[in-house]
Amino acid sequence: MKVAGVGVLGAGTMGTGIAQVAALGGYETRLYDPDPEAAEGAAIRLGEALAKGLSHARWTELEAEEALDRVETTTVLEDLAGCGLLIEAAPESVELKRDLFRAVAALCAPDAVLATNTSSLRVADIAAGVPNPERLVGMHFFNPPALMKLVEVVATELSSEAALAATAEVAERMGRTPIRARDSPGFVANRLARPFALESLRMLGDGVAEAERIDRIVRLGGGFRMGPFELIDLIGLDVNLEIARSFFAQGGEPERWRPSPIQERLVAEGKLGRKSGEGYHAYGEGIEREIDPELGILAPTLDPEKLDRIDPAATVVLSRLFAQIANETAFALEEDVASPDDMDTAMQLGLNWPLGPLSLAEKIGAGPAVALLEELESAEGGAYAQAPLLRRAAEQGAGLREVER
Repeated sequence: MKVAGVGVLGAGTMGTGIAQVAALGGYETRLYDPDPEAAEGAAIRLGEALAKGLSHARWTELEAEEALDRVETTTVLEDLAGCGLLIEAAPESVELKRDLFRAVAALCAPDAVLATNTSSLRVADIAAGVPNPERLVGMHFFNPPALMKLVEVVATELSSEAALAATAEVAERMGRTPIRARDSPGFVANRLARPFALESLRMLGDGVAEAERIDRIVRLGGGFRMGPFELIDLIGLDVNLEIARSFFAQGGEPERWRPSPIQERLVAEGKLGRKSGEGYHAYGEGIEREIDPELGILAPTLDPEKLDRIDPAATVVLSRLFAQIANETAFALEEDVASPDDMDTAMQLGLNWPLGPLSLAEKIGAGPAVALLEELESAEGGAYAQAPLLRRAAEQGAGLREVER
């Protein structure tokens, strides 16, 4: 199945960014929005984005001009009739997305691929009632699409191999790296990122260390670009809390995904992060904070001698964080959410982790991870229940890549 033209449904930030990478990839692109002002604004933003990328030498002047010529904005849905791939980038409403796909399904060829950019909804729920649901897949870009190289290609139980392969091929031609994901809460990257925030919040609640200290340890000891609380402040505590609530509900309310009462309280107090001037950190008139004293970023490690250079609590913090990352990764592997290699790719390209989750699990080891989680479960309860696959890895003395599944 070869795709000729690409249609994008929704001219917001994500839709405009997707149209940009489609055009740069050589596709004739139609960017649709029913609101004339939104469509006109998207055309202006697209030109500005291409000019900015040119100034940073991301593409040549000719490539920018040709890409701009390939994009046509429209308020008429029928203009998308000839597109071989239609990517929906509308607000996160199942009904809205489903209605859009039903409308374009009546206009396009029966083998045109329908792809949703949803990050939080089940693709199967969106596909319900859409004609030929085998051609509907997830195609989850990361924000901003022009800079983030990962695309999660999500398969429902009905998605055809032809539709999935065509979507992956388009992503590659756009210059992105596609990975395959099962249609489950959060797909791959957002699912495996759960412990980064939630375990850090539990450590904060347990009095292991304050937010500033945990962030510093995670940056300098773990090699992450941002600490968990800096990242939550950037996203917005209210947005992050809604994501946590959605995961908790969609996953059947597992204790390890329970939203943090600390975050509930701060959101109720109006402390939403950078946008409100205060979250886990206080912000001044700008959004930047003081630069951390230069110690040099260490590779992710659990070597106490190296970590003592940063903070006496570093070993405790990183051990708990890595153990829960290993545990969530093991749960995801058992559920066939994605292949081990795709999991590592997702976290490094989608969320800029220094290593993939399986590599981070190897840093602590399955045996020590299970021992620590058992100790924490005994003291604090079900948030630390171990994945059976992680326990088997510990019993076999194997890593998560090698353990028998």
